[in-house]
This record gives sequence, structure tokens and C-alpha cells, in this order.
Amino acid sequence: MVGHGHSRMRIHFYSYLAALHALLFVLVFYLFRDRPWVFLGLEVLLVGSFLLGVRLLRRALEPLGYTQRLRELLQDQDYAARLRDSGNGSDELSQLIGQFNALLGSLHAERLRIGEQQGFLDRLLEATPSAVIVFDFDGHISLLNPSAAALRHREHLLQQMASLPDGASTMLSDPDGRRYRGQRGQFHDRGFARRFLLLEELTEELQSSERATYEKLVRVLGHEVNNTVAATGSVLESLLFYRRQLAEADGEDFATAINAVKRRNASLGEFIERFAHVAKLPAPELRPCAVQDVVEDIIYLYREPCRSRGISIGWRHRVEAGPLPLDRHLIEQALQNLVKNAMEAAVATQQERGGKASIELELVREADSMRLSVIDSGARLAGVPTSQLFTPFFTTKKGGQGIGLLLVREVLLRHGLAHRLAPNAAGETSFDIWFPLVFPHGNVA
Repeated sequence: MVGHGHSRMRIHFYSYLAALHALLFVLVFYLFRDRPWVFLGLEVLLVGSFLLGVRLLRRALEPLGYTQRLRELLQDQDYAARLRDSGNGSDELSQLIGQFNALLGSLHAERLRIGEQQGFLDRLLEATPSAVIVFDFDGHISLLNPSAAALRHREHLLQQMASLPDGASTMLSDPDGRRYRGQRGQFHDRGFARRFLLLEELTEELQSSERATYEKLVRVLGHEVNNTVAATGSVLESLLFYRRQLAEADGEDFATAINAVKRRNASLGEFIERFAHVAKLPAPELRPCAVQDVVEDIIYLYREPCRSRGISIGWRHRVEAGPLPLDRHLIEQALQNLVKNAMEAAVATQQERGGKASIELELVREADSMRLSVIDSGARLAGVPTSQLFTPFFTTKKGGQGIGLLLVREVLLRHGLAHRLAPNAAGETSFDIWFPLVFPHGNVA
């Protein structure tokens, strides 16, 4: 548009100059007969005036040409190019060209700086293990770094962070049992706020730090609770001495109340002991162990308790697997907790809805891993957010303490085993554990 305007302006100026001199030439022509020498002199003067006018217009319009060229360079974002002085000796024009070139040089240097920063940011986003998700002005995802693109349950994690305010962080978990620390933030782009999410999976270092915090908390709680339990138990025993000084009926009620308090006191001590046991789990001692043999022992152990409650227990499907490097005692303890939880859930669901209560185990091969599933007919996960399943003290059982799944997760994490607790398509509850078959140094089970 500016280029067209410049061309039209040039044409208008030259047209005006030509028309003015043509009119003067016609007027001077009337002097030709009476004063030919005067006519000739005026004609030479008009020609010189026209040429001088053309030259002056050309110099006057020359800055517009440089302005048009600068506009084209800016439009094409060709900041490396420079305007060349025509060398007509005009200081004002030379200063203008120098300012234009200085502007192009500044833009070129700024582009290089921004490009270097963008390159560094791109490499940083590619290298960081944290998942970065950036949204556009309309709230749609506009950028996923490689870690975010590789998230298996990205939509599930995004749903958990939907109501998180800017600048806040929270703990998340996906259906596979992985735990994340999620944070929401914002930055300004062209004057408008854009939001981003940062998801950081809890690595072994972070989990160890969290575990150390729990152990410290348990030690403090255990010390205070055990002191209180011991002192309270001693006082309660002393109170029972006075039972014989009361009437028979009153003594019976008195003893019943005291014994109830003693049981609750003992239960509190047991609770602290169980939680301390979770926090103080030993490091696994890995030895060759056949998973199916461990499961067979647990099925045999729980066969009678399940039969007495009307629960069927057994294999749904099983393949033979070679020995895997596991700590048999810890894995056995974790699987016992799973079967015990499954038994209680199946009974509770049968009492509420009727039907057949069952616990089935499945051992199948999947690519480079073996999947062990403990499947029960219970529906205890209905309406329970997956982010709460492995939270300390959270339980879906009446009178539960929320420690069983915490112990199971701790054992599996210390073995580095992926796991997931979720309802399946049949409405059952399935706890899946994946045992890798390919180990470092190329060893295959």
C-alpha cells in the first residue's frame, strides 16, 4: 500500500511540474513574432527550470524510496539486509539511512538473542524429565514436551488438576500407581495470561525423602503414644483393683467399662506398631523366586478362611514363569495384604448386593513382563478418586486403618515394580503387578 502511494505521489508531482511548464511554454510562445530573442531566452530558462524541478523532486522523494525499502525488509523480516546510500552528498539522507540501518541491526541482534534463548528453551524442554504442558489463550493444549507426550494417563492427571488454582501444587497418582507432584502456573504472552502445568514423577530420591519424613513422624508419634498407652494401661489395671469394693452389679459394669478402655488402648498401640512396621520396611534382598509358587502358598493359606465365608479362591489363568529376582518375604507379605483386602471387599459386596463372592488370580505374559492380577468380586472402588487409593490412613473399609495398601505400595516401589488398582470391565476390582522379564546386562527370566 505504501509502495503504491509512493508511485502515485511521484506521478502526481511530475505531472504537475510538466503541466506547469507546458502552460508557461504556451504563454511564452506568443512572444515569438514580436521578440524572438526574448522568446528563445525564456524557453531556455523554462527548460532549465523543468530539469531543476525534476532533480529537486527526485531528491525530495528519495527518502520515501528508502522508507518503502525499509518497510519491505521489515515485512519480510529480513533484518540482516542493509540500505545502501546513493552517494548524492545529502547529510540529512545519509543520517536517515544510518538510522534505518541501525534499526535493522538492532532487530537482527534481538532476533539472534531470542533465537538462542528459544533454542535453549527447546533443548531444556526436551531434556527435562518433568512433563510440561502449555495451553493457548483459549485453554487448549498448544505445547507438550517429550516427557508430557509420553505420559500414559495424561488426561487422567489433567482431570485431577482441573480445579487447581494458579501457583498451587498437589500430589497426584495415575491408575498404574505412579505418583506425581503437579503444579499450575501462568506467564504473559503479548499482554495476555497463558497457563501451564508442570508434572514431576516422584523419583526414588524423592520417595526416599518422603519415606524419611514418614519415619521421623512415626518415631515421634510412636514415642508419645507408647508412653501414653503404657501409663494408661497401668492406671486401668490399678482401677480394676477397686472392683471388689463396689456392689456386684456396679462392679460388673465398672469392669466392663474398664476392659473396653483397655482394649481400645491396646488397639491404639497396635495401630502405631503397624504403621511403624510400614515405615521401617527393610531393603529387599533379591534372590531367585518363582511368583507362581508364592501365590500357590497364599491360596493354600487363605483357602479355609475363604471357604468359611462363602468365597471361592483360585487361579483364573496361569502360565509358568521362571525365577525372578525378588525378596520372597516382602512380596509374600504384600500379596497376603492384597488377598486379605480382596476377601473383605468380596464379603462386603456380597452382603450388600448378593451374588457370588470370589477371588481369582491371573498370571499372564505381556511382552517383556509377567502380569500378576488379584481380582475380586468386590466393588469397593466405586466413586473413589484414584489419587486417594494409596494415601496414608485412607480406607474404604469400615473400621479400616488405611495402612494395608500403603504397605503393598512400599514393597512394590522398593522392588521397582509397576502396579495398578482399578475396576475392570466386568465390574470387579483388579490389582495388577508387572514383573519385568528383561533385566540389566541383557539377562532374561
